[in-house]
Amino acid sequence: MTFIDAGGTVREIEASEGLSLMENAVANGIDAIEAVCGGNCYCGTCRVHLTPEWFDRLGPPGEYEGPVIETSGDEHPRVRLSCQLAVTGEFEGLVVETPASQS
Repeated sequence: MTFIDAGGTVREIEASEGLSLMENAVANGIDAIEAVCGGNCYCGTCRVHLTPEWFDRLGPPGEYEGPVIETSGDEHPRVRLSCQLAVTGEFEGLVVETPASQS
């Protein structure tokens, strides 16, 4: 998987299936994923922006995820919470961007 931060720095990681995208990011030192609530879907500090192809593939935010994203003020059309994306083999090649601010 590839993470691109707001400054354009690209980091590739080997992700573990069964963990969330957020857990994989934190375990691999992706600083732009703050994950203040530890993956409980209430802080919005693990937001990622998906490409159109990946958004279509992974789908829109879920019932609990949507309100947290709205509260964050992130207006990107393809924003998701990485804590709500459970990594499977289908994530091979995933590229996400992280917003400049996770607060």
